Amino acid sequence: MDYKDYMVRATAADAQIRAFAITTRNLVEEARKIHDLSPICSAALGRLMSGALMMGDMLKNEKDALTVTVDGDGPIGGLLATVNNKGEVKGYVKNNAVALPNNEAGHLNVGGAVGNGTLTVIRDLGLKDPYVGTIQLLSGEIADDLTCYFVESEQIPSSVGLGVLVNKDFSIMEAGGFIVQLMPGASEDVISKLEGNIQGMKTVTDILREGKTPEDLLDLVLAGFDYEITDNKPVKFHCGCDKDRVERALVLLGKKELENLAADEKDIEIKCHFCGKAYSFTPADLKEMMQRAK
Repeated sequence: MDYKDYMVRATAADAQIRAFAITTRNLVEEARKIHDLSPICSAALGRLMSGALMMGDMLKNEKDALTVTVDGDGPIGGLLATVNNKGEVKGYVKNNAVALPNNEAGHLNVGGAVGNGTLTVIRDLGLKDPYVGTIQLLSGEIADDLTCYFVESEQIPSSVGLGVLVNKDFSIMEAGGFIVQLMPGASEDVISKLEGNIQGMKTVTDILREGKTPEDLLDLVLAGFDYEITDNKPVKFHCGCDKDRVERALVLLGKKELENLAADEKDIEIKCHFCGKAYSFTPADLKEMMQRAK
């Protein structure tokens, strides 16, 4: 069977609930290979990218972008994922080789790798200033922290479940998750029934291990509710960097910094944080950029 990464969106209980579910094995595997990630780093970045993709599906316009950064004092040093509303994501971790013993539940200790710190969501909606919301990390396990972000920063009661399973050879076995949210005016009945469903569920990792699809995840989260799937879209790892963009970023460094880079009279190589692609520039290129820099 040809496996594909995709996301579904649904409404339930006469639009009192909205829900998203996603499967991301291929794109997490691609990120793992690009960044040569250890299992804990794959789990951390995979969870963050899966969560960010579902949040990206909440964006209205094609040019809108959303970035989620996690800055902690743990050995991973921090991680970041950027998405649009077309189902495209890119991301990286600062330290790619973190290894720790499993946590008490026997799972990869993502919380230990992340440590204490903050989660920040930046929404760029094409306005003069982006919307920025920051919270203190709850556990560093990513799903709990995103749940907390929705409640604290956006006042939307939500539950986020994310999971990544890693094979013995470090490749990705399964990855995905869900976000379910209560809309304003949701009735007490709806709230308690939904809470019961979520409390009664296995972990997302265990559910993914059974080979469940995003639709199966929704069946579990929304058990007992009439729900309608309103969208189904493919998702993928996509960087979109090119030489022009890297050049524009270099120009923004300013004349002084470019002079320092050109002083060696050697070619310089700039690597993209997200996809690892290398771009080289000659001293003549750098001098030409100096003319345009401030």
